[in-house]
Amino acid sequence: MKLVVHRNEFVALIGKIQSVVSQKPTIPILANILIEATNNQLIMSGTDLTVSMRVFIEAKVEEEGAITLPARRLFQLVREFTSPQVKIQTISPEIAMIYSGASLFKIQGMHKNEFPAFPDLGEAIEFTIETVKLKEMFVKVAFAAAREDSRQVLNGILVQKTNHLATFIGTDGKRLAKIDTAIESSPKTAGSYILPLKAVEEIVKILEEKEKEVKINFLSDKIGLEIGNIVIITKLLSGQYPDVSKVIPQKKEQTIALHREELISLLRQVALFTSEMSSSVRFSFSPGTLHLSATSGDIGEGKGSMPVNYSGPKFDIAFNPHFFLDILRHSEDETVNFSATDAYNPGLITDSSSAQFVIMPMRLATDAH
Repeated sequence: MKLVVHRNEFVALIGKIQSVVSQKPTIPILANILIEATNNQLIMSGTDLTVSMRVFIEAKVEEEGAITLPARRLFQLVREFTSPQVKIQTISPEIAMIYSGASLFKIQGMHKNEFPAFPDLGEAIEFTIETVKLKEMFVKVAFAAAREDSRQVLNGILVQKTNHLATFIGTDGKRLAKIDTAIESSPKTAGSYILPLKAVEEIVKILEEKEKEVKINFLSDKIGLEIGNIVIITKLLSGQYPDVSKVIPQKKEQTIALHREELISLLRQVALFTSEMSSSVRFSFSPGTLHLSATSGDIGEGKGSMPVNYSGPKFDIAFNPHFFLDILRHSEDETVNFSATDAYNPGLITDSSSAQFVIMPMRLATDAH
């Protein structure tokens, strides 16, 4: 293998692909990326066996061939180059020489045959979605998904496709985010797919505004996304995602408009008076006013209030302030709508988008006022 490639493009794409490479791989080859030179293209592939990524870049290929090289070290090296071009040449199936200007580096790799086969996307259900829209969908629900829950399915994002609608849901059992969007696809294809959170986070990183559309390919056990010169494929999580329709409040006693920025500021102040042992802020609604309060024996007491359009009887409910803040940060608009039936049932927060955010209440402390 012998090729010349532009340094800037090479660095940008290695940066993207090495982020899917495991830092503590189960087998040594997974620390490497596969580099293939063919048809005046350099193709790089990386995988952790759950998420796989392949990128394509134009190159001047003098001799076709392939090798796997350590992803992190290659990225760290090429990033430091100042020469506009990088030359890569293999001197054996496991060793590559890398030239930049007057500098020369010999890197020990591994044989291309040891690298796992890249997943095949034949027979997939396809649909396209705008890049900006897909990024918004994922960002608005990923924050609510669990990180290390024993219920594996909660460590992922549910994507449901029915007719011309795609619904995205994330939940950790304490909060929930759901949003849907219209899509262009065959109306006969429907299904539910659970994407691992790591895959969603990698997808969000590579969804750049310059690419107008993303092509999505669904199979029963994996999903592939084609974005410009990048293909990312992830295995899906298996299992039954909980039926969240039962959790989303339907009956709205009264909807209260909350000024988003004002509530964020006030909640951040009062949250300073919560501890890990008692991370709860009391929301007290009375006609025209929302009072927030938190008490912690070893910190002190925090109180604040803001005007709201509430006209019902006095009503108290407690929430984890950090979960509530997460929802407010992922909402849009100057004001958001909040509704809850009582202190024991979940609260619902909505904005002008199709998003619905649900937050479970916490036990009200009897000594708080």
